Amino acid sequence: MNCLKLPKLVAVCLAVTTLAGCETIGGWFSDDEYDPTEPVELTDIDQKVKLSKRWSTSIGDGQGKGFYKITPVLAENTLYVAAAEGVVAAVDATNGRKLWSAKLGLAISGGVGYHQNSLFLGGADGTVLRLNASDGSEVWRAEVSGEVLAAPQGNGELGVAQTYDGKLIAFDHETGEQRWVHLSDVPVLTLRGTSTPIVVDNFAIAGFADGKVLALSLDNGSVAWEARVAIPQGRSEIERIVDIDGSMAMQSGELYAASYQGRVAAVDLRVGRKIWQQNVSSVSGVAVGFGNVYVADQDGTVSAYLRNGQGVRWQNIQLGYRGLSRPTTVSSYVALMDFEGYLHLFSQVDGDIVGRTRPDGSGARADMIAQGNRLYIYSNNGKLMAYDVAGLE
Repeated sequence: MNCLKLPKLVAVCLAVTTLAGCETIGGWFSDDEYDPTEPVELTDIDQKVKLSKRWSTSIGDGQGKGFYKITPVLAENTLYVAAAEGVVAAVDATNGRKLWSAKLGLAISGGVGYHQNSLFLGGADGTVLRLNASDGSEVWRAEVSGEVLAAPQGNGELGVAQTYDGKLIAFDHETGEQRWVHLSDVPVLTLRGTSTPIVVDNFAIAGFADGKVLALSLDNGSVAWEARVAIPQGRSEIERIVDIDGSMAMQSGELYAASYQGRVAAVDLRVGRKIWQQNVSSVSGVAVGFGNVYVADQDGTVSAYLRNGQGVRWQNIQLGYRGLSRPTTVSSYVALMDFEGYLHLFSQVDGDIVGRTRPDGSGARADMIAQGNRLYIYSNNGKLMAYDVAGLE
């Protein structure tokens, strides 16, 4: 696998030591050269699923210009969502009505985390915030050493945030005072992003740019276990990129994570033992459902790996290099967005594409949220939408 397995039209953001920059893959090819990563053209499908838009509302500038992946969170039938320009809002998940909206006075780069009426967000200037979920008022803010590109998490005692410079930091839930810091080794070259930490039991679990997943004690930040999802390979620094940037998933005592130019792996949550692994290159993350682990490869292959480690249930290669989002299971389907803003529904049983619509031409980097047969989508330009999914009669 190599770093060129990315959609031509999607910006790839890299960091070299302390210098961050963005390049587009399209600039690597002259007009006369064949580009093997050219996104495939969509073909007609046998539409077997009805996708009905229920409501839509606008939330600021959405992801802004920073190639962010600010993701809403659903709690108690309320969607909490933020925009890069510093707007945060609460939206009734039933009808899309805004319950409240607040301006934070700083650019947002990571969010939204939720725990027991508290919201957690990360600022582009190296700030972590805790807000009151009832009205968006600020409880505290703390300074950190780098951008926070994923949603901080909390458990009522601590807040946990991961920074772009390889740190996982715990804060006192009440005061925002720093309790401990874990430092990871940051490669010379990394992708622009981090995975969202998971707080479970007495551990904070996070994926890092060196291809490792670590479980850290919430008491003091000590390492309880580590699992290597990917091993850097190749001569160049680009070939050796193995970031774990996509969202991880948990089910039945197992953790599922995927890396760029590496693998998707199942890990025993108790001890960090790797149960199985498959070669894959993904930055969008994984989902679980129907006894499968779903992942979208950077080359556009969508795969359903059996949770029991017995191989692949199905693969679909119809969306080659279309910059696919993290898979999201909704009803009996798997939903993915592509870089042109098309929403694709796959059958969880056999991987056939059974539904398609185009909610928004700007695309949606944020993870989608599913509840029953309803799918919530937050587009790159700030539209928050609800779609209902139903089979055609």
